Amino acid sequence: MLKPLFLCAALPALAVAGGSNYTVVPGVSKPTGKVSEWNVPTPKFARDPAPAPDGRIYIAVMHGNRLARFDPVGRQFDEWELPAGTRPHGLVVDEKGTVWMTGNGNGTLLEIPFADGQPQRMVAHRTPSGGSPHTIVFDGRDTLWFTNQSADKVTRYNRSSGKMQEYDSRDGPYGLALDRDGNVWFCQASGQRVGRIDAKSGRVTELDLGAGSLPRRIAAAPDNTLWVVRYGDGKLTHINPAKANVIKSYDMPAGAHGNPYAVTVDGEGKVWANEIATDTVTLFDPGSEKFQVFPLPTKNEGIRKMVVDAQGKLWYMGSHSGKLGVVE
Repeated sequence: MLKPLFLCAALPALAVAGGSNYTVVPGVSKPTGKVSEWNVPTPKFARDPAPAPDGRIYIAVMHGNRLARFDPVGRQFDEWELPAGTRPHGLVVDEKGTVWMTGNGNGTLLEIPFADGQPQRMVAHRTPSGGSPHTIVFDGRDTLWFTNQSADKVTRYNRSSGKMQEYDSRDGPYGLALDRDGNVWFCQASGQRVGRIDAKSGRVTELDLGAGSLPRRIAAAPDNTLWVVRYGDGKLTHINPAKANVIKSYDMPAGAHGNPYAVTVDGEGKVWANEIATDTVTLFDPGSEKFQVFPLPTKNEGIRKMVVDAQGKLWYMGSHSGKLGVVE
């Protein structure tokens, strides 16, 4: 059951696109098994692809300290150097085309507005606790949420006011998602739990997933349920946010040592998850409770984040291989 931690200011109710993107509504995936990959210009632990409203894919190049962008039509990359020390981790593109990146290396939220395809400026908003900002989502309105792993915080940033508010966590908050009521759900990887910030009260509670689960990432489905990948024991867990409980957990195809890492959901509720130890991505149908497995063309991909675009295509970034890939 959920266990309370503390109480703080109330949060507004939100409407979100779902999946793991929250700006572009994910399409329905009908994969044929075709997988394409492209080498990123700077293969220095690039990660966390995010589609923009115009269909282009943005990527955080963590160790190269750059922002990369891929045009699926022209199949070309652009890159931009970031402020020294940013060491970007996660990113999301809002409805205006502004890129928001977590500065894992310098405790910042980086704002990059674009016009005519080019960045206009780069503004670093420093987090109150510093730390190492991690995964980021956008509520589709005016608020960005991101985890701060080393500071044990979950942070809310309001675009209009420019203000940040931090919520206490523990055990290295990792991936996060928003449910339809605006409640914030986040993985506490080393704590074997999923945390929740209540939209009305601001109260933080926790759902224990059990020893050895090591939940990494979480994604929202169109039916307002949530899906969590468990890196430690190779399971995919389905959560009912209304009751704050586990509906069911499923053994993934590669078993306990497949190390599922990334998860996202398409427009009709099918769940994409990768197994980082076997260089595969899987598509789970909640109706039939069956998995499809898609082997990837490159060994040691190292996928840490995936996302479904408006056409239902699955985009992934191989942090180890330096390859951006798509399953369609």
